Amino acid sequence: MKILTFKAQFPVALLVVLLSANAAVARAPATGTPTSINTAFVKLFGAVGAFTAKVDTQMLDAYQRETVKLVMDFAASEGKVRIEINLGQMQSKDLPPSKVTELKESGMERVISLFRPDKKVTYIVYPGTQSYLSIPLAKEDIDAFEKGLKLEKSPLGKETLDGHDCMKNKVVVTDTKGPVLQAVTWNATDLKDFPLQIEMKERGNTVRMHFTQLRFTKPDPQQFDVPPAYGLMK
Repeated sequence: MKILTFKAQFPVALLVVLLSANAAVARAPATGTPTSINTAFVKLFGAVGAFTAKVDTQMLDAYQRETVKLVMDFAASEGKVRIEINLGQMQSKDLPPSKVTELKESGMERVISLFRPDKKVTYIVYPGTQSYLSIPLAKEDIDAFEKGLKLEKSPLGKETLDGHDCMKNKVVVTDTKGPVLQAVTWNATDLKDFPLQIEMKERGNTVRMHFTQLRFTKPDPQQFDVPPAYGLMK
């Protein structure tokens, strides 16, 4: 079965989910595949170094019709990111019931993505089978982590989201060669300017990430490591 691949410039957590689903069913590693969480995406959180949250995630087509919907557990600390999802609960035309059944029967419906720029790798972890994939980061993402990125905001107006006063911004993240990410964010003025909602576009699609149950607490460092007993998928 074919493993999905994506452009590294599209740093959306949703693509890790789709990659994970295909990798799980194919039972083959995706070595060299660009990962969807990257340093540019982490830059959107500004000075907030550590937090946990639930993320309601949608993908909309060019006509703003929902094509994918899921909820993720999201944790970040010192540039590291942990995303946990249950593929059996994801609603998507690209994940038919037969594939969901196969994932459940194989114990691979629960997926954890660990973005570790300090180790130059992303791990895709399957607790149900105590196994994981190891995906090397692209060179440009390693360079971005080591050399840093710039973030520029252009205000688009004020809006209220979940009872919080937010500044809606157009955000551009750049490296030494130019823009690497563009997004629209809703930054809550009473929550350390945290982006309660992020929207990004790619090839006519829109990905919307809405953060809820936000807590500014440092996650347990062990959450960002693959458990010692887990084996590498081959």
